[in-house]
Amino acid sequence: MLITVTKRLFQKVHYHSGGLRINPNLYNSGKVCLSLLNTWSGAKNEQWVPGSSTMLQVLVSIQGMILNEKPYFNEPGYADSSGSNHGEKKSLQYSERTLVYSLKTMVYKMRKPPKHFKDLVIGYFLDHARGILTTCKAYTKGVKVGCAIDSGEEAGSRWFKSNVEGYMKTLIGAFKEIGAENVDEFMPPTP
Repeated sequence: MLITVTKRLFQKVHYHSGGLRINPNLYNSGKVCLSLLNTWSGAKNEQWVPGSSTMLQVLVSIQGMILNEKPYFNEPGYADSSGSNHGEKKSLQYSERTLVYSLKTMVYKMRKPPKHFKDLVIGYFLDHARGILTTCKAYTKGVKVGCAIDSGEEAGSRWFKSNVEGYMKTLIGAFKEIGAENVDEFMPPTP
């Protein structure tokens, strides 16, 4: 695939959100907010420079600056609260909501993969179904979002545990629709 990079590249970077905003820099409309894409104000050296800026810079910037461990602090005005009890609590709540939205995004992508990427998307989810479900099951038992399953750190909110457990049936159904096997064992007990 050939990608032509122009000064209008920022108009071609689109996040397929399924209507969910999982990050302050990824809008539910699909807009990707990043100074390199000229969709956010930034210093002149942070903006797209035709003939000099590259697609690699865009991908590395998205990976490092947007898809980070604590996206709550990407929001203007919230970075100053990083490290404070209030800021960390809000960040955890944001990350929990983001994880629930990410589960919904997974189902959306399995059922409607991006054009020309169906095999890649389905293959990825078939390869990772059990790992995703194992992680979800740990979250329903109280493991803090973003922590290793065996870390022993339990801090997931009741809202988070309940929402992950409540969505697992839908997630398992989507995995089965694409051909994943041996996923029924992760089905939460019926109340």
